[in-house]
Formats: sequence, structure tokens, C-alpha cells
Amino acid sequence: MKDFSKKLLYASGLLGLYHRLRNAGSLTVVMFHRTLSPEDPRWRTCDPDYTLSTTYLSQSLAFFKRHYNVVSLQQVLEARRTGAALPARALLITFDDGWSDNADYALPELQRAGLPGLMFVVADAVGTQQPFFQERLISAWRRGLLRVDDLARAMAPALAEAWKPEDESMASLRKAIAHLEKIDARQRGEILGPYLQALDDGLRHMVDVGELNRLQAGGVALGLHGKTHTPMTLATDVDAELGGARAELARHLGQPVPNAESMSFPHGAHTPEIAERARQAGYELVFTSVPVLNPVAPQPGWLLGRTGFETDTVVDGKGRFRPDWLALYLFRKQARRLA
Repeated sequence: MKDFSKKLLYASGLLGLYHRLRNAGSLTVVMFHRTLSPEDPRWRTCDPDYTLSTTYLSQSLAFFKRHYNVVSLQQVLEARRTGAALPARALLITFDDGWSDNADYALPELQRAGLPGLMFVVADAVGTQQPFFQERLISAWRRGLLRVDDLARAMAPALAEAWKPEDESMASLRKAIAHLEKIDARQRGEILGPYLQALDDGLRHMVDVGELNRLQAGGVALGLHGKTHTPMTLATDVDAELGGARAELARHLGQPVPNAESMSFPHGAHTPEIAERARQAGYELVFTSVPVLNPVAPQPGWLLGRTGFETDTVVDGKGRFRPDWLALYLFRKQARRLA
């Protein structure tokens, strides 16, 4: 009955009316990561929670076109700089990390829909093959080459408090990864050293320079997502993660001067002080993972919230795309200026 009520509320148009009235003066920023075709060999090794199939991405873009006015990074920058009005119910589409599949699949879907986007790139990952250690662990586990209890034993000496996995589930693996993220990078490298062969699936996952150029030519702007993907709150040199990322991306693109105007925080990790340092480093728009809508009058703020977009946000247990779920998820977010 509850599920039927959601469908009815959306089909009746009442949710859409609520959204048009409530969110006319807000900028919604949605955050994607990967998108792949299930036929792509990378599909079987990816993180399933952060990877949307191309079909669901296409349906999501159609939802955005129906209920929002999708804007570009440049439009948001102009609104910030000059006070130029954004359209009612503005929405900005962003992608984190710099995955090559964004060029392979997200770009064509955006172009078919006639929509712009924004990719936040990890500067040091450009042109590399394997992804970040978190995704490589998930890949090895999905391929049956890694057990959570073995990983737990390997990292036990480096943990401040004892931890033992409950089972061999994805949930336990994510808890193990959360513990590893808190360990010094050098120690983490030693722990993962014996697994290096298992952690390499032989596929290329990260975007290269040619794909960056293709994304830009196709209407996807580029921002930064740190230099190394280290959470800013754990970085030993925050300024290197901020300014160093811009300089490295400029080097990749053959630009004499770094000109990236936007960035997002890896893992969403930041403090007010770190956000201000990003602003002082020259980023005009700084994006968080705080799931709020952003008021746009008299102009958008420089520190903006984003709403995560994961598979279970839009897909039910029967594999059906659920626009009613997506409407309830997005339309009711709190509107709040972060800075």
C-alpha cells in the first residue's frame, strides 16, 4: 500500500506541483560516479553501489529534463559572478573521480539528451589504469580473489582498536575499507602489498587526456577532486591537494596556467577551514557532499551542497526504474546556504 501511494502521488502530478512551487529558487546539484553498460567487462568488477547502468542513467536524465532546467557550470559561475538569474528549478549534473566510462557512456547519454555536465577529476589519476584502492579491493572481492577475514588479519596490527568482520559480505568489506582509510598511506601500502596481483583486473578504468578533451568538446566541464583522492581532513599537505591538483590538470591538458574554477572534496571530507582554503586557492565554486538544495537569490553561494545518486535511489528490487522514488528523494531536500 505504501509503495502504491508513492506511485499514485507521483502519477497524479501532486509531487511535481509541490516541487515547482517549493524549489523554484533552488539549485539542485546531483552527484554521479560511474555509469557502465552491463555488457562492458568493467561491469563485473565495479563497485555496484556507485555504478549506474546506462539505461538507468538515460532514464534519470529524462527525469531531470521533465522536472528541472539543467544548467552548465558556466551558468552557475555567471550567476555567482554577476547575479545573472538561473532558471527556475535549476539542476547541475556532476560526476566524481574521473572514470573513463564517463567518456564512454555518460557523455553520449548527455549528448543524446542535449544536457551539459561537470566532471571532478582526481589529477594524479589521469592516464592511470587501475582505480583507487577502495575500488580495487571491491573488484578483487567480487572476483573471488580476496577474503574479508584475510584482509582483517593483515591490517589488525595497524588498527587502534581490534576489529573482526561478522561475515564475508559486501557490508563487512566496506567496514574493512573504512578502517583502511584511517591508516597511514605507507602502512596501508604494506598491508595491501601481498594482494597487488589480485587487485589488478587488467582493465583501464581512469580517464586519459584524450578523453578529457573529448568530454570538454562534448559539453562536460572539468573541475578538480583533489590531487591524490586523499580526504582533505587526512591530507598531510592540504595546499598541495588544492593548488597541486589544478597545476597537474593544467599540465595534463597542456595549459600554461591552471584555470579550473571548481572543485569537490574527495569522500566529501572537509571542515569550514579547509573549505575556506579551497576558496583562497582560487576555486570560485566549492562542492561538498552535504545533501542540501542551494538557494540562488540574490546569487548562489560559493560553497554548495550536492545530493548523491546511487543505484538504490532509482531502482527497486525488481530492477525497475522508479521516478516516484527519485522525486521523493530529491524534491524534499532541505534548502540551505552553506556559506
